[in-house]
Amino acid sequence: MREQAAGNTLGNAARSGRSWAVGRELIVGLTAFLTVVDLFATQAILPSLVRHYQVSPAAMGFAVNACTMGMAVSGLLVALFSRRIDRRLGILVSLAALAVPTALLAVAPGLGTFTALRVLQGVFMASAFTLTLAYLGEEYSGADAAAAFAAYITGNVASNLVGRLLSAGLADHFGLATNFYIFALLNLAGAVLVYFSVHRTPPMPPLAGAAPSPMTTWRIHLRNRQFLAGFGIGFCILFAFIGTFTYVNFVLTRPPLSLSPMQLGLVYLVFLPSIFTTPLAGQAVQRWGTRTAMWAGLAVAAAGLPLLLAHDLAAVLIGMSLVGVGTFFAQATATGFVSRAATTDRAAASGLYLASYFFGGLVGSAVLGQVFDCYGWTASIMMIGLSMLVAAALTVGLRMRFSA
Repeated sequence: MREQAAGNTLGNAARSGRSWAVGRELIVGLTAFLTVVDLFATQAILPSLVRHYQVSPAAMGFAVNACTMGMAVSGLLVALFSRRIDRRLGILVSLAALAVPTALLAVAPGLGTFTALRVLQGVFMASAFTLTLAYLGEEYSGADAAAAFAAYITGNVASNLVGRLLSAGLADHFGLATNFYIFALLNLAGAVLVYFSVHRTPPMPPLAGAAPSPMTTWRIHLRNRQFLAGFGIGFCILFAFIGTFTYVNFVLTRPPLSLSPMQLGLVYLVFLPSIFTTPLAGQAVQRWGTRTAMWAGLAVAAAGLPLLLAHDLAAVLIGMSLVGVGTFFAQATATGFVSRAATTDRAAASGLYLASYFFGGLVGSAVLGQVFDCYGWTASIMMIGLSMLVAAALTVGLRMRFSA
C-alpha cells in the first residue's frame, strides 16, 4: 500500500510538473505573440496600403518593413546596455510604449510618417523581444531552455498567422484606421500579461572582479566564429522570409490568381503547419545537433521556392507553407543556439543576433523590392534561394551540441 501510495504521489508530481511546463510554455508563446503581432500583420494589407498612399509596391514594401530598421538599432542598444536593464521592467515598458506608434499609424498622413512610425514600432518590439530571450536564457537551462525558446518562436509563428488574418479582416470590414487601433490594444494586453507573469530578476553579476564594459562584451561575442556564423544565418533567414512574404502578396492579387483582400488574409493559413513544427526544433537540436536541425529547416524552405512560380493557387500555397515551416524552424534553431552558446551576457549576444537578423529583413525588403519591380518575381525567387544557400554554408560553423 505504501509503495502504491508513493507511486501515486510520484505520478501526480510528474503530471503536475508536465502541466506546469505546458502552462509556462503557453505564457511564453503568448508573450511572443503579443510582442511581434504588429511585425508582419501589415503585409496582409499591402495592396490596400499601396492604393491608400498611391505609391509603388517597392516603396510601400520598404515602408511596411521599415520596422526592421528600428529592430536592428534597438537590438544593438540592448546589447550595449543589457547588464543595466531590469528584464521585467524593460519588457513591460517596451510593450506599453509600442501601443503609441501603433495607434498613430491610423492617422499617418503620408508615407514618410508611416515609415517613421514603423521604425519606432520596431524599436519597442525588438527591445521587448531581446530582453525576453535574455530572460529565458537566464531563467532556464538544458532541455527547459530549448523548449522555452521553441515556444517563444512558436508564438512568433502564431503572430504571423493570426496577425495577418486579423489585419486583413479588420481592414476589409472596418477600414485601415480601426485595424491599427485594435493592434494597439493587443500591445497593451502584452504589457498586462508581462506584469502578471514575469518576475523581477537580480542584476547580472560581473564575470570576475570588475564587470566588463559593453564594448568588451561585444568584442568577446564578435570574436566568436560560431556567433558570427549564427549572426550571418539570422541575416539570411529574415532576408529570405521577408522577401518571400512581402512580394508574394502582389503576385497573389494580380492575374491569374487575382485574390481579394479578404482572400489574401485567408491565404496566411499557410502558417498553420509552422505552429506545430516549430516547437520540434528544440527536440531536433537535442537529438541531432544544431547543424543538422538547421540544414533540415533550410532544405524544407528551399523546396518550397519553385512552387511559388506556379500559376496554380494550390501549388503556390504549398510553396508558401514549406517556406514558412522551414524558415521558422531554422529561426528557432539559430535563436536558441546563440543564446545558449553565450558564455557571458546573453542579452548582448541575443541583441547582436537580432540586430543582424532584422538588418537582413531590411536589406531583403529594399533589395528584393527593386528586383521585383525591375526584373519580376522569378528573379526575386532566385535571390531568395541564394540567401538560403549562404545560410546553409554558414551552418558548417555551428559546432556546438547541447546535452539535455
